[in-house]
Amino acid sequence: MSFGSLDLNTVWFALVGVLFTGYVILDGFDLGVGVLHLFAVKRDEERRVFLNAIGPVWDGNEVWLVTGGGALFAAFPAVYATVFSGFYLAFMALLCALIFRAVAIEFRSKHPAPRWRAFWDAGFAGGSLFSSLLIGVAMGNIAWGVPLDARGEFAGSFLGLLNPYALLMGVTTVALFAMHGAIYLVLKTEGELEARVRRWVNPLIIAFILCYVILTLATLLYVPHITEAFRREPWFFAVVIPVVLAIANIPREVSHGREFRAFLSSVAAMAGLMVIFGIGMYPHLVYSHPLPEHSLTAFNAASSRKTLGIMLTIALLGLPVVLAYSASIYWIFRGKVKLDRMSY
Repeated sequence: MSFGSLDLNTVWFALVGVLFTGYVILDGFDLGVGVLHLFAVKRDEERRVFLNAIGPVWDGNEVWLVTGGGALFAAFPAVYATVFSGFYLAFMALLCALIFRAVAIEFRSKHPAPRWRAFWDAGFAGGSLFSSLLIGVAMGNIAWGVPLDARGEFAGSFLGLLNPYALLMGVTTVALFAMHGAIYLVLKTEGELEARVRRWVNPLIIAFILCYVILTLATLLYVPHITEAFRREPWFFAVVIPVVLAIANIPREVSHGREFRAFLSSVAAMAGLMVIFGIGMYPHLVYSHPLPEHSLTAFNAASSRKTLGIMLTIALLGLPVVLAYSASIYWIFRGKVKLDRMSY
C-alpha cells in the first residue's frame, strides 16, 4: 500500500498516542477500582463485587500498554531505547506492581480466611495505587523533560525522575483514575453499594479538578514548551472546551441515574486530556531538559519511511480487529455484577 506524500512521522506520532490513550482509558478505570478497593469495608461480598466488576476485562485492558510499547519500538526505536533504558528502574517497579496486582486478583478467593483475603486486598489496592502513581510520574517526566546527551541517551538518575512536577502529575493521575473507576463502579453495582459509590463521585471529581488546576498552573509557569503550541495556534484552545464540558457533565448524568452516559463523559474527558498532552508535546517524544537540542522527536528518532509505511498497513488491518474484540468482550459482560460460584 502506497501512502504517497502522507506525513508518516506525524501519523505514527498520533497512532502511538491513540494506543496509549486507549490504555489510559481502559486500564485507568480498573486501576481506579483498585485504588478504591479498600473503601468497600462493609462486607467481604462488596470487595468481591469490585473485583468481578473488572474481572472479565482487566487483563485485556493491559494489552493496550503492550501494543503501545510495540508500536513505539517499531516506529521510534531510538525513543524506545532511551525511555526503557533511562526509566528502567521505574518500569521494573511498575511491572512488579502490575504483576502483584494481578496475582492478588487471582489468589484472593483461593482461601476464605479473613487474614488471607485482607493481605491480598491490601496488595491489590497498593499495586493499583502504585501503578497509577508511576504512570503519572512517567508522563510528568516526559512533559518536564529529562537529561539527554548528544546521542539522545538518558544522562540522569532514578532519583532525578522524582521531581516535584512529575510527582504532581502522578498524584493527579491517581485522582483521575479513582474518579474514572468510581464512575465505572456506579455502572456495575446495585443497591446499597451503588448508592454509596455514587456518593464518592462528586468528591473525587473535585479532587481531580483541584489537582489538575494546580498542575496546569505549574505547567504554565515552569514548562513553557508544553504551552508553546497553544500560544502559536490559539484555536487549539477549542480542544479544552469539550474536556471541560465532559467533566462538568459527569455529576449531572450520575445525579439523573444515567451511569453509562456519565462513563462516556469520563472517557471523553480522558481522551481530550490526552489530546491536549499530545498537542503540547508535538513533535517531541522525549524532551531534553536542560538541552532542548538533544530532544528526540517524531522526525529525528523515527524508523525509515518504508518501515513506517509497512507498519501503518499492518496497523490499519489489525486495529479494527482489536477494537472489535474489545467491544465484544464489553458487550458480553455488560450489566450489573452478579456473584456466583465462578466469581472471584
